[in-house]
This record gives sequence, structure tokens and C-alpha cells, in this order.
Amino acid sequence: MVRSVAGHRLCACVTLSILSFAAQFPPPTPTANTDPKFDGKFRASHTKGVEEAYLSTLFPISHAANLVKLRNGDLLCFWFSGTGEGESNVAIVMSRLAKGAAEWSKPVEIDHQAGKSFQNPVAFEAPDGRLWLVHTSQPAGEGQRNAEVLYLTSDNGGQAWTKPRPLFAQPGSFVRQPPVLLNKEEWLLPMYYTPTRGITDGAESHYSAMKITRDGGKSWKECTVPQSNGLVQPSVLRLANRHFLGFFRSRYADFIYKSTSQNGCDWTAPAPTRLPNNNSSIQAVLLRDGSVAIAFNNSNAGVSRYKTRTSVRTPLSIALSPDGGDTWPWVRDIETGTQPPRAHEEYSYPSLLQTGGKVFVAYSFCRDTIKVVRFDPQWIKEGETAGKFKGDKPQS
Repeated sequence: MVRSVAGHRLCACVTLSILSFAAQFPPPTPTANTDPKFDGKFRASHTKGVEEAYLSTLFPISHAANLVKLRNGDLLCFWFSGTGEGESNVAIVMSRLAKGAAEWSKPVEIDHQAGKSFQNPVAFEAPDGRLWLVHTSQPAGEGQRNAEVLYLTSDNGGQAWTKPRPLFAQPGSFVRQPPVLLNKEEWLLPMYYTPTRGITDGAESHYSAMKITRDGGKSWKECTVPQSNGLVQPSVLRLANRHFLGFFRSRYADFIYKSTSQNGCDWTAPAPTRLPNNNSSIQAVLLRDGSVAIAFNNSNAGVSRYKTRTSVRTPLSIALSPDGGDTWPWVRDIETGTQPPRAHEEYSYPSLLQTGGKVFVAYSFCRDTIKVVRFDPQWIKEGETAGKFKGDKPQS
């Protein structure tokens, strides 16, 4: 099903510094976590072959990281942070790993507003060099059903930003995953709708769609993913054969689902993979050698799609597929935590990219901070998992 959306025009607007814009609204209460290891420095992990960094914090909770690499070689990490998810003044913040550096910068606020709760930042650098940041905004304390998507842009690599403006205003609009940039003006941005307040009750009404622009973000067309009720946060890749591959979080906490498309607009009905899902975010990336890596919580609440529910957000694992997501011979844990998990223990909402030969994974570390690990792709093949899915048997 394809639905046309009224043209959305970008407006010329005055660029404000991060500090001058943030000063217009009362900031969240600055009660950052003070663990001394939350300093942004990469160190050797206790797991051989892995380096890890715990990012500095501004506020009590940190969640939903997304990474982006700039053309100058810097890495940026965006996430939302405040007193609690869904509460007033939850801000979008950013940390930078300068090219060649071994330490992430202290985070800075990008966007917040009294009475609103911001979530799920997604950043991307357009072919013209402009940095885009899109994120959700919802009335504080009201849940997701009236959320909308805002956007800001930066012309100097994230040093200064425009004022936030509405991008998708239909109630319940949400984003989580990076876009696929096809050329200078044609982009595909995965998104989804949340007509109800939360992620379980009534969440079978949630569904996924793709927003497509052919004029560099001035106007957008919407393509609904068929039979995607209860399947959200699509992570989309474009394979070497130019076809599209999408992976979906399941509100039923059963499996990760997969869909394909030849043109980015017309999608097959998502079908379950063998990878478990716990009704929490996933993310996939196409590696340089053509293989697909996906980070996910290797747990679920069952194997049937009959009831919206959740399951534990441990362990956090990464799987590798040599054949476009048809099989997953290798799976290895990034973070296992304690068994059984402690209260509020979670390692979730991963974001991943490959740069300099290394795979970077950023994720929520018990919501106390964002943790970033990096390793060679070969590392995935040299370990195992304590999770439910142990990997497909090698093809004979």
C-alpha cells in the first residue's frame, strides 16, 4: 500500500549554537552518573580482541544510541538522556570521537523542551555534507500515541544546529533506524507508527512504513509495509544486487522478522527468522565484505505470535550472515551481564557501523550510560553465545 504525503518544505532558518538554543528552555536536572569508568576512554576489555568505552553522562538515564560517521572521519554518537524515559525535558545529547582519537568527548545537549520527552535520535550526513538529526517528540507522561518526528540540521559537522521543526506530524510517528541514502536526493528513511501508549497493550496495532524522498528531504512519500502489525523499527540495508533487506522488532517478543523489496517501496510481508527478539530494538549493517551483521538481544518470550509482551534484555549478541540474512552461522555475545539478570539490568538498543576495519557497537548499559565496543569482524566467528539462538549449522 502506497500513500502520498503532503509535500514537506524545508525552511531557511537561522542557525543557533547548541548552548544558545538550549538556553531558551530549562534544562533537565544535571545529576549525571559519577562512576569513574564513565570517562569515554577506550580500554582493553576483559574479552580478548575487544576495546570498550563507557561514555560520560549528563543526566540519570541514557538510552537509544545511534552512531554516524562523518566524511571527515569523526564518529558521532547520539542518544536521549534525562530523568526518565517519557518524562519532561528528556534531551537529545551527542558525544564525538574525533578521527584518530581514543576518547569520546563529554556529551553536549542538542535539543530539549519543557513538557516534551524526546527519544530515538537518528543522524545521517547527506551527500551535500549537511548533517541531519531526526528524533521523536511526545507530550511528557502521555506515552507514544501522540508522538511526532522533528528534524534539525547542521552545516558544520554538529557544532551548531538549526531550530527543531516538524518532519512527520501524524500522531504516533516514530523513528529509530538510519536511512539508506541512494543518491544525492533519493533517500529511504524507515519509520513506524505507535497508535497506543506503550509497547505491549494494544501494540499489535503498531506498524512499519518507509518514507522516501526524491528531492533531498523537501517532500516525502510513504510506503506501508504490508502485514507488519506488531512489527516495528525496521532496520534496512541495500544489498550488492541493489535489492533491499529489512529486519523488524516484534511486539510479540518471538523472533526478528525479515522482509525484502526490489524498489524500497513495495515490500514482502515480513516473515520470522530464527533470530529471537524480546520486543527490543535491533540494528543491522552491511559489512565491507558483503556479509550482514545484526546486533540483538538473544532472548524472547516464546515462539508464537499471539500476544504482545516483553522479555529480558540480555544477553546482547551479534550474528553474522554470509548470504544476505538467509542463514546465521556465527553468533557471539557482546554483553551477558549476570545470570539471572538483576533488576533493571539491560544491554539494549544497539547501533553498529564499520570503520577502519573495525565494527563499532554502541548500546544502553543498564541505562546508566552508553557503552561502545569495537572489534574485528573475525571476532564474531571466534566465540559463542549463552543466548537462545546458537547459530545455524554450516552449509555442507
